[in-house]
Amino acid sequence: MSTSREKKAPEGQHRGSGRYALALIPLVVFAGFALVAGKMLYDQDVNGRDVSAIPSALLGQKAPSLAMPPLEGVGLPALTDEAIKGKLTLVNVFASWCVPCRQEHPILKSLAQEGRLNIVGINYKDRNDNALRFLGELGNPYKAIGVDPNGKAAIDWGVYGIPESYLVGPDGTILYKKVGPFDSQSLTNGLLPAMEKALTKS
Repeated sequence: MSTSREKKAPEGQHRGSGRYALALIPLVVFAGFALVAGKMLYDQDVNGRDVSAIPSALLGQKAPSLAMPPLEGVGLPALTDEAIKGKLTLVNVFASWCVPCRQEHPILKSLAQEGRLNIVGINYKDRNDNALRFLGELGNPYKAIGVDPNGKAAIDWGVYGIPESYLVGPDGTILYKKVGPFDSQSLTNGLLPAMEKALTKS
């Protein structure tokens, strides 16, 4: 009889474990829905406004110093303070492995062709050959590119994720910040008004 009881105990434990596992399923499903909902709210609020222009402690402050080596093989200068000095500049953080970077790239090319904006790039945690392939395939809107292999420069700039862009005035002040890829809405409601304001002052 003792042997029978010993055999039944593990079976009871298994049944108990199964009940606990079933009880956890709704919690797991709820957590999944909560993550998706949170991401949607992060990207866009209920009124449809773009909320990816996250306020930054650097807005209105002098831009961090730029002193990065160049992207080898692209034929552009290194990204230093001299590359943005005295120019209305968009500092764009990008990488070849970043899918949203590909989505916004035609917009950057269009802005570069207009000629009103000096666009420079921070190549973030990328491989040199992949970055060159990215630019060769999609075109190069940048006047200078700095390589940030370990993300140190991105930390200095307070980067949340990429792509990410900063509009820097001719005096070196950060005027506008965009987290995520540019689209027509963020251009119309964010970057272009900030550019016009800066150009009017200069």
